[in-house]
Amino acid sequence: MPNRKPPDPKSHALRECGTLNPKPDAVVDDLFRQSPFFDPRDLVQVKYEMLRRVLVEGMAVARSASAFGLSRPSFYEAQAAFERGGLADLLPRKRGPRVAHKLGREVMDFVAEVRAGDSSVNTAALVLLIQERFGIKVHRRSIERALGRQEKKRL
Repeated sequence: MPNRKPPDPKSHALRECGTLNPKPDAVVDDLFRQSPFFDPRDLVQVKYEMLRRVLVEGMAVARSASAFGLSRPSFYEAQAAFERGGLADLLPRKRGPRVAHKLGREVMDFVAEVRAGDSSVNTAALVLLIQERFGIKVHRRSIERALGRQEKKRL
C-alpha cells in the first residue's frame, strides 16, 4: 500500500472556498519562497501581494504578474476588483447555476406531454411552446440536454 500524505487542512479549506491557487509552483516571488507566512497556494494572498508590489513598490505590471504566476490581464482584473470592493472582491464570485433551473419538473412534464401527443415535435418547436406557456426563454440545447439526462435516468 503506497504511503499517502495526510490531507492538508489549509489546502482543503482553500479548495472549499475556491481560493486554492491552481499553479502555486508558478509563484516565484522571493517572499513566497523564503517565508512560510506567504503561501503560494492562497490565490487571494498571491493576488494581493502582486497588486501591492505594483501599487506600493512601483514594480512593473508585467514583471509582477510573472513573479506571481499570473497574466497581465489577471493583474488588471484583480486591480479593478480591489478598487471596487477591497480585499473581499479578490475572493472568487460564486458561479452561476449548476442545474437546469428553468427546466424544472413542471416544464419537463409539459415537454413530455407535448412529445407524447406528437413525437415529431423538435426542440426548436419546444422552445416556442415553452416560451408561450411559461413565459421563459430556454435554449434548444438546454432542452436536448435535459431530455438526455431523463433518458439516462431511465436506463
